[in-house]
Amino acid sequence: MQRRIIELKGHILDSHILPRVLDAIVEQGGDFSIEHISIGKTNTDPSYARLAVAAADEGVWEQVWEAIQPLGAVLLTEKEAELKPAPQDGVFPDNFYTTTNLETRVRLAGGWVPVEGMEMDCGIRVDPPAGRAVCVPIHQVRRGDLIVVGNEGVQVTPLERPRQREVFSFMGSAVSSERPKGLVIAGIAREMRAVRRRGGKILVVLGPAVIHTGAGQYLERLIRAGFVQTLFAGNAVATHDIESALYGTSLGVSLASGEAVPEGHSHHLRAINAIRGAGGIRPAVASGLLTKGVMYTAVQTGVDYVLAGSIRDDGPLPDVISDTLAAQEAMRALLPGTELALMLGTMLHSIAVGNLLPARVRLVCVDINPAVVTKLVDRGSFQAVGVVSDVEWFLRQLAFELLDKKEHLAKGV
Repeated sequence: MQRRIIELKGHILDSHILPRVLDAIVEQGGDFSIEHISIGKTNTDPSYARLAVAAADEGVWEQVWEAIQPLGAVLLTEKEAELKPAPQDGVFPDNFYTTTNLETRVRLAGGWVPVEGMEMDCGIRVDPPAGRAVCVPIHQVRRGDLIVVGNEGVQVTPLERPRQREVFSFMGSAVSSERPKGLVIAGIAREMRAVRRRGGKILVVLGPAVIHTGAGQYLERLIRAGFVQTLFAGNAVATHDIESALYGTSLGVSLASGEAVPEGHSHHLRAINAIRGAGGIRPAVASGLLTKGVMYTAVQTGVDYVLAGSIRDDGPLPDVISDTLAAQEAMRALLPGTELALMLGTMLHSIAVGNLLPARVRLVCVDINPAVVTKLVDRGSFQAVGVVSDVEWFLRQLAFELLDKKEHLAKGV
C-alpha cells in the first residue's frame, strides 16, 4: 500500500478544485482521508486542505498523481525535481514531464522556481547554476539539456474562479446559440477596455470569414482605436483583404453588392501577384499600392502580425511564413504581455494559437458552428467565453460597444 500526504491551497471550494481532486483520486483507484481543512471566510481568504492519499501500489499512485497534480495538489515531501540530460537534439529523455498551460513551479536545491514561458505539450529545461526553469518545445531541446522527468518536484497552480462578477465568470464556458449575446459582447468590451487601461495586449486570431462577410471594416476601426496589438492569420485572410482593397471583391464576390463579378475568380491571384511584385505588404503600403484594408491599417498603426502558411496556400504572399516551426517561433515572440485573445471564425488556427498561450490569457471564441466554439473553449472553464455567432455581427456589435455606444446614448438614440 502506497500512502502520500498532499495539500491544496487557494480558493479550492468555490473554484471546485477540492471536489475535483477527491473525484479524481477515487476514479483512478485510490482512496483518501481529509486530515485537516480550513475554509476561508471572505473573498480574499484562501482555504487549505491536507489529505492522506492511499493507493494499492506504485502504479495506481502514479495514475492518481498524474490526475491530481494539474489540479494543484502538492506533495508534502517536497522532493526536488528529477533531472536527466536530453539524449540528442530534438529528443526528450524517457518519462519527461509534459507541461500544461498552467502556472508551474519546479523544486530545485534552492527552493521552488517558476517555469518561464508556460505553454502546453512541452518539457521543462532547467539550468541549476542559474536557478532557472524554462518551458521548451521538443524541437528546441539540445543534447545534454537537463530536462525534468517524472511528476515529483513539480507544482501546478490551477485556475481559480474570478472573485468578482464579470463576463468570464458569468458566462463560463457554456456554449449555446440561445444566449444573451448583447450582454456578453458588452462584458467583452468592458474587459477589453480594462486590459488596455493596464497596458495589456489584445491578440486577434482571424479566419477569412472576417473578410468574406465584410467585417473587416469593423476590425479596422478597432485597430485604429488601439484595441488590437497583435494579429495572427493565414495567407487567405491577408490575400482576400488585399483583394478587397484592390478589386472590391473577396473570393470574386463584390463586397458592395454580394454578386459574383466577371473574372472575379482570378482576383485573389492578381492580388497576390501585385504584392509579390511590390516585395511584400509593407512595401506595398509604402509605395501607395495598398491604401486600405485590415493589413493596410495594421501596417499604418504599427500592429504586429504573423501570417502562417499551409499546404493549401496560393502564392503565397511574401509575408507568409511557410515553415510551420518558424511560424510558431514568430508567434511565441509576440505573445508576452497578451492578456486577451479574440479567436474569430477559424478553428485550426485558433487551436494552434491556443496551444501556445498560457492559461491565464482570456479567450473569446466566435464561430457560427457550435462544435468549433466548444472545441476552443474546452481548454479552460473560467478564462474562456464562447459566442455562437456570425463574425460580421459580432465585430459590428463589438465596435458599437467600444466606439459608438456613448455617442448614441448622448444623442438619445
